[in-house]
Amino acid sequence: MQIDSDASDLSGRLLVAMPSMGDPRFSRSVVFVCAHSEDGAMGLIVNKPASELDPSDLMRQLEIEVAPDARPIRVHFGGPVECGRGFVLHSSDYGEATSTLQVGERFGMTATLDILHDIAQGAGPEAAILALGYAGWGPGQLEVELQENGWLVCDASSEIVFGERDDRKWNAALESLGIDALLLSSEGGHA
Repeated sequence: MQIDSDASDLSGRLLVAMPSMGDPRFSRSVVFVCAHSEDGAMGLIVNKPASELDPSDLMRQLEIEVAPDARPIRVHFGGPVECGRGFVLHSSDYGEATSTLQVGERFGMTATLDILHDIAQGAGPEAAILALGYAGWGPGQLEVELQENGWLVCDASSEIVFGERDDRKWNAALESLGIDALLLSSEGGHA
């Protein structure tokens, strides 16, 4: 377990929104950080399902034929930036050489329709979620939010990222840090 808000690269880690998070779009969010550098950060919220969107309707709209034995993909609100754009966060057992961003050893992110075609035919990754939109931070913005106690940082596990129970992911991420959500204060401080 490691709580390190000063890490230079948070790619492949989870951001866990603190109760004091002022932006309601990120309230109780768990964000998988896909990329983080001095130029900014990009992540996908992994615990907010887009319940108003039926995955089979989406596949029909995209004119993707789904095989009868294909695993359905779950659709999430990935963040408030470019909400009409889709990103598939998936296990590392899948990857297109030119279109998959490998994030650490266990995760990948692909933003092309090829992965949806493969998933629909049962040839996609073992685990995946489709995120519509993303969370983005400009240079230094995420670091400021971390210093202001807006987020906790924890290691990403497949169980949290791809778990079936979206309503449990925030608590599970906190528990991975040894923190009981009931004991969290909305007030932050620095020792």
